[in-house]
Amino acid sequence: MCSVHDTVEFEKLGTPSTTIVTKAFIKAAEFQFRAKGMLGHPYIEIPHPVSNLSAVDMRELTLRYVDDVVLHLTRL
Repeated sequence: MCSVHDTVEFEKLGTPSTTIVTKAFIKAAEFQFRAKGMLGHPYIEIPHPVSNLSAVDMRELTLRYVDDVVLHLTRL
């Protein structure tokens, strides 16, 4: 999971970061965080699947999680 790797690397540099992951890949993301020494790192879980969503539906889904992303990126 590249997004977990990127999140970890950004966090090591002191840049708040987050990973957005669909429910089907939660265990994989948690495994990767654990393997990279960041067990318990917060992430944003969204419903699965998303690949079949129309652009309109994807926009609606995205907008439901904007506040969560902002919280993750602005935490102290």
